[in-house]
Amino acid sequence: MKISTFEYLDQQWSHDLTTLTAMNTPNTLGLVFADNQLDGIPDILKTLFRSFPDVTFVGGSSAGEVLGSEVKDGSVVVALLQLEKTRFEVAITNVDDYADSYALGTSLSMQLTDKSSEEFPLKGVFVLSDGLNVNGTQLSKGLVEQAPNVLITGGLMGDGPRFETTHVLANHKWRSGQVIAIGFYGDAFQMGYGSQGGWDVFGPERLVTKSVENEVFEFDGTPALDLYKTYLGDLAEGLPSTALLYPLSLVGDDGAFLVRTIVQIDEDKKSLIFAGDVPEGARVQLMKANFDRLIDGAFSAAESVGWSESDEPVLSIAISCVGRRLILKGRVEEEVEVVLEALPDNTQQIGFYSYGELSPLSNGRCSLHNQTMTLTTFREV
Repeated sequence: MKISTFEYLDQQWSHDLTTLTAMNTPNTLGLVFADNQLDGIPDILKTLFRSFPDVTFVGGSSAGEVLGSEVKDGSVVVALLQLEKTRFEVAITNVDDYADSYALGTSLSMQLTDKSSEEFPLKGVFVLSDGLNVNGTQLSKGLVEQAPNVLITGGLMGDGPRFETTHVLANHKWRSGQVIAIGFYGDAFQMGYGSQGGWDVFGPERLVTKSVENEVFEFDGTPALDLYKTYLGDLAEGLPSTALLYPLSLVGDDGAFLVRTIVQIDEDKKSLIFAGDVPEGARVQLMKANFDRLIDGAFSAAESVGWSESDEPVLSIAISCVGRRLILKGRVEEEVEVVLEALPDNTQQIGFYSYGELSPLSNGRCSLHNQTMTLTTFREV
């Protein structure tokens, strides 16, 4: 496996793309994460497509781009992953073509499992999803339904603190409403993961008295939006982005501790729309940041990957929630720095700040997370 990482920043590429033509092969996957507000994204992407016509490019919009140990805005970060012993396939869906996110996830998973074979079994799946029009909980359930024994990770694309529109790159198209999944096939492929938070709960425990999947209407019989605005005070004017500072904690159906972030509000219904399900009858508490624990959580996520030093290069994809970035502010690079410290020395890193993270729970089944640092690592042996 060969890896090249580089960026487009301040109207120029950090590398001369003509020096990377050896990476232009049909078995090279290109990962691209970009600031949604950057002018000329279509033209920037066309430069990549022309320079590497045989590469399959996928990616999407971010709330901050990660390259190495740095976090950027207004950039495009790229990783070229040339696989030597592994096959990959990209499944693509459009949100509007499915009744719900569960059906969408099932379709993606079926597309990939159908291409598994005895010689090249499906070993892992990496997902990039529209960040505003998908229920991440139901998406992950659909993915797992058709591939229960396959490692699945990924994230929901971002749009800074704006929550207006997110984009996914597939088939040379930068569009909203897309979800893609990349399947990796072959026993030589190794995929690792880690996911940790670092938030503290505070305030009284509340009962979710009315909700439908990821939309919550009432806490303790009180309109959910009204109660949330009471807690936020003056910050309520900045909803939904200011809600990132105070996510919810809950215990899932399987007993696992989960965090949920608001992505939209409905003033007419007085409801809160989360990135994933908040079941009726669940008990929830507000959360607040602890700076040191956020950094420690990122380090723990990398440690849990459990990969020792080897001669094989490693690609790390760091997906951290936009809420963590808003809290950490000037210290945000500390969490990507400690990740690299805990991974093998020959690791290259790319990533993005997201509206939700996909990673296995302790039971090994993929689920939606919010406000975590989630890592996915690739290597061939």
